[in-house]
Amino acid sequence: MRRTDIAIVGGGMAGSTAAAMLGRAGIDAILVDPHDIYPADFRVEKLDGSQVRLLQATGLADALLPATTTSDDLWIVRHGLLVERRRNDQYDAAYDTMVNTLRGAVTGSATFVRGKAAGIAPGRDRQRIALADGTEIDARLVVVANGLNAAMRRNLGMDRDVLSPCHSISVGFDVRPRGRRAFDFGALTYYPERLAERIAYLTFFPIGTTTRANLFVYRDLRDPWLKQLRDRPLQTIAAALPGLARFTGDFEVTGFVHIRPVDLYATTGYRQPGTVLVGDAFGTSCPAAGTGANKVFTDVERLCNVYIPDWLATPGMGADKIADFYADDVKIACDAWSFERARRVRSVALERGLPWRAYRGVRFVGQLGIGRLRGGRARPATRTAGGERATAGSGP
Repeated sequence: MRRTDIAIVGGGMAGSTAAAMLGRAGIDAILVDPHDIYPADFRVEKLDGSQVRLLQATGLADALLPATTTSDDLWIVRHGLLVERRRNDQYDAAYDTMVNTLRGAVTGSATFVRGKAAGIAPGRDRQRIALADGTEIDARLVVVANGLNAAMRRNLGMDRDVLSPCHSISVGFDVRPRGRRAFDFGALTYYPERLAERIAYLTFFPIGTTTRANLFVYRDLRDPWLKQLRDRPLQTIAAALPGLARFTGDFEVTGFVHIRPVDLYATTGYRQPGTVLVGDAFGTSCPAAGTGANKVFTDVERLCNVYIPDWLATPGMGADKIADFYADDVKIACDAWSFERARRVRSVALERGLPWRAYRGVRFVGQLGIGRLRGGRARPATRTAGGERATAGSGP
């Protein structure tokens, strides 16, 4: 039996961030996860400016950001035109690199235990977690941060409401240019020319010395197009995004093509004593909308900076106490914004009605105008047979 104030089940981004925050705050915490070193996993691979600001609120930006890669030059392409070049505010890293870096910041009063949580016996005052190896952990509060794994939540009598099945599909792969050392851009976001392709966008960005590509699509998981993409990625991408090569030149896909469908769901029955859910354990987000890290850092920052210190200051850990976290205005606003953004990004990519056509047109003109004001509008790059850049330039 091990006793602690806070037991965190799940050592992904949410759980590791929570453990590191509590350890720095001097609060006794145990982080439980089956892996000493978090394995490769296709999830969050970059943080934007809003997410970095939330990370700073957790106090862990100094630990995580040095492990990421940045690039100054972001190209944005719409309708086959380079509409804007701007300074890139993204910080890029593989998900396992981010998680293991956060794990490295778990110090002080927080410790790590390798193990698989088999069950939770909740109570108003203390909770007991049984691990698969027979170890037990006795805690005042259990933070469930085990992502998409629903077995433990079901054992607690929780269920989930699927709001949008297979809402989007994320595709990730590494690329490298042929016949030259690097791409002309630091990072690239490319929007499709045709709605029929059911693509939100394709983005290229650096992770260390590798260029990573993420493609977000809206298709049925049984769509033969996905198998074509996995088997013949270059040909499939070229057919779907015919203008892409003018900006990238020839390139090749290296390594495995990861394909991950995402259901949008919200957990139900979560108001229980002694247990609180954060991140994907509470509700999922759409990777195409790019709000997953916002939800994780918002949940964990509010929980660890605001609620846990207050809860530990008074006896008991009843459901009425836990309900304050779920009623937090900042958390509620972030969850609602994330879901609405997921719906909007999908509608922009798919809807053919006049309002959405007008919206896409206004957005294109507006971004083109901003690009011209910044001096970032450019002609597509063309290349010689040997891969040399022949023409490219920025116009007024």
